[in-house]
Amino acid sequence: MKIIIVGPSHPYRGGIAAFTDRLANEFQVEGADVELYTFTLQYPSILFPGKTQYSDAPAPEDIKIFRKINSINPFTWIKTAKEIKAKNPDIVVFAYWMSFFAPCYAQMAKIISKNKNTRCIGLVHNMMPHERSLLDRLLSPCFVKRMHAFAALSKSVLNDVSKLDKKSKPKLFSPHPLYDHYGDREDKAVALSSLYLDDNYNYLLFFGLIREYKGLDLLLKAMSDDRLDNYPLKLIVAGEFYEKKEPYLQMIDNLDIKDRVIICDKYIPDEEVKNFFNLADMVVQPYKSATQSGVTQVAYHFEKPMLVTDVGGLREIVPNGKVGYVVEPEPKKIADAICDFYDNDRKEFFEANIVEEKKKYEWSKMTETIMKLYKETKQL
Repeated sequence: MKIIIVGPSHPYRGGIAAFTDRLANEFQVEGADVELYTFTLQYPSILFPGKTQYSDAPAPEDIKIFRKINSINPFTWIKTAKEIKAKNPDIVVFAYWMSFFAPCYAQMAKIISKNKNTRCIGLVHNMMPHERSLLDRLLSPCFVKRMHAFAALSKSVLNDVSKLDKKSKPKLFSPHPLYDHYGDREDKAVALSSLYLDDNYNYLLFFGLIREYKGLDLLLKAMSDDRLDNYPLKLIVAGEFYEKKEPYLQMIDNLDIKDRVIICDKYIPDEEVKNFFNLADMVVQPYKSATQSGVTQVAYHFEKPMLVTDVGGLREIVPNGKVGYVVEPEPKKIADAICDFYDNDRKEFFEANIVEEKKKYEWSKMTETIMKLYKETKQL
């Protein structure tokens, strides 16, 4: 079986690049011949709010990665697509998460499909972005039109794909697998020492890039709840700000919670991720909108309870009352859950359930879904 994956990969950083590399590794373990085609230019600088798009981590071992695609140069799309077409792979998986890449992917899939053998499968992280525009509604259908089938990482994304698919192509929901490449679970004391933090406190973790839809403001307001005075508790906000930081800092001052919040304003490199998760009692995702989230799958790997808001597909991933909490995106509801967690000592109960629940998110289930879609499209 020859499989090519098109999308972010090393040397690019971020959850989707990590996903692509890990998926390639799983296919190889299962015996497939796998290659990755990624970008020479992923985002023009005007579209990228962060400090850098690149990772300092070493390249994955034993994975063939070709940097060929310039996201704004159609000549590279055509040239790369012809190269892939000539290799005659059984499957080309397109890692899709935003409409900016729809023209590129659509053009490449159109050319590749002319070999009459290759099946183009859209692996859809997000069909429509959290912050939508008219351009999203115009470009997204171009991608959908050129795919033979779709694997969606949440049921809400699957529904979005269905709305755009006029031909009822094969499509399956397969939940986001575990991010299990960030190291192992370790004693909390080791993590505290690594981050030079006080072991007299309990810690909640907000992890990942800070954008408006992720609801950090809701969590900060929850942290000002007077009931939290009963606990030796601090919130760690670990991630790079993709919008202005000052309003959040002003909010922290106005709410008088400076002694409860630790800001680590940087992109967290792979080798440091384990420290933040290993020290946390609970991972909090107070999102205002969502489809699914890679952060939950890091939390599952480290067997950490989660508090998520009832938006998008988060409820599908975090069974309420079993491995954590699903609450309305309101500060009081978030504070209620935090109080319940500590008042009723839920940590061990949730962690025991997570050990079993995380088995649903093995990478073999994702590869199995893609292979099922491939077989179905071959029969059409």
